[in-house]
Amino acid sequence: MTETLSGAQAIIRSLELLGVDTVFGLPGGAILPTYDPLIDSSQIRHIPVRHEQGAGHAAEGYAAASGRLGVCIATSGPGATNLVTAIADAHMDSVPMLAITGQVNSHAIGTDAFQEADIVGITMPITKHSFLVTKAEDIPAVMASAIEIATTGRPGPVLVDVAKDAQNAKFEFSWPPTKEMTPGYKPVTDPHGKQVQAAAELILQSKKPILYVGGGVIRAGAHKELHKLAKLIGAPVTTTLMARGAYPDSDPQHLGMPGMHGTVPAVTGLQKADLLITLGARFDDRVTGDVKTFAKGAKVIHVDIDPAEIGKIRHADVPIVGDAKVVIAMLTQELEKQLKSKKYDISEWWSYLNGLKERYPLGYNDLDDDKLAPQYVIERIGQLSGPEAIYAAGVGQHQMWSAQFINYENPNTWLNSGGAGTMGYAVPAAMGAKVAMPEKLVWAIDGDGCFQMTNQELATCTINQIPIKVAIINNSSLGMVRQWQTLFYNQRYSNTDLHTGTDTQMVPDFVKLSDAYGCLAIRVEKVEEVDAAIKLAMETNDRPVVIDFIVGRDAMVWPMVPAGVSNDAVQYARDAAICTKRVVKTTLHFNFPV
Repeated sequence: MTETLSGAQAIIRSLELLGVDTVFGLPGGAILPTYDPLIDSSQIRHIPVRHEQGAGHAAEGYAAASGRLGVCIATSGPGATNLVTAIADAHMDSVPMLAITGQVNSHAIGTDAFQEADIVGITMPITKHSFLVTKAEDIPAVMASAIEIATTGRPGPVLVDVAKDAQNAKFEFSWPPTKEMTPGYKPVTDPHGKQVQAAAELILQSKKPILYVGGGVIRAGAHKELHKLAKLIGAPVTTTLMARGAYPDSDPQHLGMPGMHGTVPAVTGLQKADLLITLGARFDDRVTGDVKTFAKGAKVIHVDIDPAEIGKIRHADVPIVGDAKVVIAMLTQELEKQLKSKKYDISEWWSYLNGLKERYPLGYNDLDDDKLAPQYVIERIGQLSGPEAIYAAGVGQHQMWSAQFINYENPNTWLNSGGAGTMGYAVPAAMGAKVAMPEKLVWAIDGDGCFQMTNQELATCTINQIPIKVAIINNSSLGMVRQWQTLFYNQRYSNTDLHTGTDTQMVPDFVKLSDAYGCLAIRVEKVEEVDAAIKLAMETNDRPVVIDFIVGRDAMVWPMVPAGVSNDAVQYARDAAICTKRVVKTTLHFNFPV
């Protein structure tokens, strides 16, 4: 069956037929033809944002919370370039996202026409693929291909840029499309059996194995398979910043998060292991520190759906290309078979790791300035809200504390900008997550710096009945930058005071600002006010809630591995332990006794 449609109508019809139910966007001249049929769609909910960056992050949050494709729309020129940050963010964190942008008329492309930007060229390094559409008849095939590319293999952002005259032109629309737009795109999901066998043999030969779990396990929906594998071999588990929730924090095999601000057991466990079972992780610099000294004595099994990641930073003794869900299941089966005839004992390894867990737990001290401890605030949000809630964080200290002091038991409940480190991510991402998962409690845990990047999306939340909860961890500073100035720049606080706290000019006043956006706005300055404010936020579902938590600016994120140095130099605290009642050396060097 065919029908005559405009290119714009074809865009909307294709989205409907491909199962898209939500888009975030902002209209403008070059995309206006597509917005006209959008108003008639009964299947697609369009949520108009206040800034295109917000549309992109909302699409990311929608995707990260649900596992489904996130879609955003913008016009040409500055509308499209405002999406760039979110596209880069999605690219770094492998988020399935479709960005649809308008473009000037095809005959004007390259002439520096009004509101023209070469968005395909601009985003080429930060998209999985991109299309420039100048013919209406190509639209169905392009849309189908774009969504297939964005959601299969290693997920990522795909850009579809559509010339205005292609949106206006009429053609005979038919579905499904027969035109092949991406010949050669065939992601490998099934691993080579011999590689899986070799991995199993290497595991059973090891004395100090460790599971190094990355965000790819969450994107693959492989958390159940991971749990089964971990229980079978009894190995310790570390989950990176992007993998929090892939393995339950409550499980005794979980050592926590590795990396620059990882737990001492996780950081040291990776350093002293003789085998890294690397699943959907990419040996990011924030995990490895000085890569030349990272886990020097360890062999590596590296599982990734993207062959480009294997061997990119660290040589893999057993490389396995494939979908994490499929690979882990096959590896577990192979191990079950081999364990029938082989002995496997890592009790001595566990004795060492349990000693680290007991000696160096996560903790924090109360501050000396009578201000709230930010770690306490975040910890209470997690304790009162529970593991079924969804938490989106901005970037910096509050991000690290949220990763450390909230217990994650489930995948897709921790959303953050891991690779790009994008200020402004939290509020729109939480908004997108709430739209995708309306039955869930959704928190945006933000800093006073990050919050000022995208707080305008509170208007979007209010008008569209999206009752997110926002906790501003307000230390009146660019907190992580200030921490580095404290540690490495002799406390020369160059341009990191934001003047947002109660003992400053308070510009802006976050309570007044949030109230103006139609939110329930609360300020909390005392410990005894914390729980009541959190509970009130949780009980309020007729509008967004913003809580301005005034916290001390001298709190720091510990443990810490300074950038570029060996993970052997992990610092548990500066001069004293973060956990009270225990004093330790600033820098700890661990030797495994086996």
